[in-house]
Amino acid sequence: MKLFQSFFGASDSPRVVRVRQELVKRKLNVTAVKRLTPHMIRVTLTGADLVGFNSPSPDDHIKIFIPGLDGVPIRRDYTPRRYDPQNGTLILDFVDHHGGPAAAWARAAKPGDRLEIGGPRGSQVVSGVIDHWLLVGDETALPAIGRRVEELPAQTSVTTVVAVPGTEDEQTFVTDACHVAHWIHRPMEQADAAAGILAVLKKLEIPDRTFVWVGAEARVARVVRQYLLDERKVPAQWIKASGYWMKGQADASVKDVGDER
Repeated sequence: MKLFQSFFGASDSPRVVRVRQELVKRKLNVTAVKRLTPHMIRVTLTGADLVGFNSPSPDDHIKIFIPGLDGVPIRRDYTPRRYDPQNGTLILDFVDHHGGPAAAWARAAKPGDRLEIGGPRGSQVVSGVIDHWLLVGDETALPAIGRRVEELPAQTSVTTVVAVPGTEDEQTFVTDACHVAHWIHRPMEQADAAAGILAVLKKLEIPDRTFVWVGAEARVARVVRQYLLDERKVPAQWIKASGYWMKGQADASVKDVGDER
């Protein structure tokens, strides 16, 4: 297994540029609902309020405002899977899991329904000379991973390592990048275990100047990041890891694993 060269310093590292935007709320219409895979529901939204919508980074988050399971309004974070300003549509993908109010909303959604969204208020845009991308995550990170793969320039080298419940939950991304996909199958009840992801990573070559993006359950994201730092000697500046969710805690996340105070 090839390790990162130690001479890469901060001056050679990519930069994560934070972009702030005015927070705008938008009321949109549901135009289509599709069962993309057994555990993923795709909702297409449109409306005049989408004018001016901007999402600079594939791992952006918007707020959606929906009724909670008890009827009290709540908000949740979701990645804009695809925005097409030409036809004025925004696509959101929802992981279908029991007990989640957003999943319940998506299961019941139908054309003609309304959804209020806000943001994205802030983006983290990765810039710099990157020779290879390694994207690691679970089903909750698939919208961000899929969008990144599809938006990369032609011939860009990218590898994905994604854990999902089964073969039928794998997704195909239409891209001009040179994409190699590795899928791990495990029950959703084991989504807080990192063993499957680590087993694949240990077999992968990680070339020099690889930027690693991780999005998973918070414990998994921490374990993967630490493995990359300790075992593969990937410099911290070449890793961006986020805990997209925390087992046992509703609406909890860790935006930047490793930067917690």
